[in-house]
Amino acid sequence: MTSAKQLHVAPISQKNAAALVRKIHYSGKTTQNSQIHLGVFLNNKLEGVMQFGPSIDKRRMLGLVKGTKWNEFIELNRMAFSEQLPKNSESRALSVAIKIMRKTYPHIKWIVSFADGTQCGDGTIYRASGFSLTAIKPNSTMLRMPDGSVVADKTLNDHSVKNTKYWKARGAVPLPGFQLRYLYFLHKKEIENLTVPIVPFHKIDEVGAAMYRGEKREKQAMASFPEAQRQGGTDLHAPKLKSSHG
Repeated sequence: MTSAKQLHVAPISQKNAAALVRKIHYSGKTTQNSQIHLGVFLNNKLEGVMQFGPSIDKRRMLGLVKGTKWNEFIELNRMAFSEQLPKNSESRALSVAIKIMRKTYPHIKWIVSFADGTQCGDGTIYRASGFSLTAIKPNSTMLRMPDGSVVADKTLNDHSVKNTKYWKARGAVPLPGFQLRYLYFLHKKEIENLTVPIVPFHKIDEVGAAMYRGEKREKQAMASFPEAQRQGGTDLHAPKLKSSHG
């Protein structure tokens, strides 16, 4: 039986990373400013990718951890894994990626990533990998377009004419959901400089933000989640996600 321990994680080109993201990520879209691309290989075949880069709203993110310099944090802005990978592959690959980051980029103190609780999931993999939850916010920035596609309002507002207002007048509607923010401290002492509260994982269920594979989760599903995972432990036996952002 294939095991997640058989995975190999290594740097890949931006071109190869982008091609796989477009093929298997639920959004079908890449993040243009990604700088670090790590491929996940099984039997020498590329089956997953993790992309890291600067946050879009970098100045605002800096304030999350007091004393952080401009180049001392990074965002995990894409994770995409194929169905060919075995159970626990995401957690295993993320664990290896964290080791690579610590060794190769020692100046980076922490990682931020966002779980899309509107279309994908609430961050099961992050909780299983020791990330801290620092925000759960209602998200109305994703619009269902008249043709059924889903587009972020920021993308639309980059256009001067066919912006959010234009499309809402033609039937585009906001999708209900949440965005969850997670942080991982590569330099463990930096958690002392965190300027926002750590949110208990049970709050995900309480506010109705629990989601898995694009489907809302029932409250009892969250309640039965192993305590080590709910509290940011390193138990790697997390449910498998097809492809996710963070």
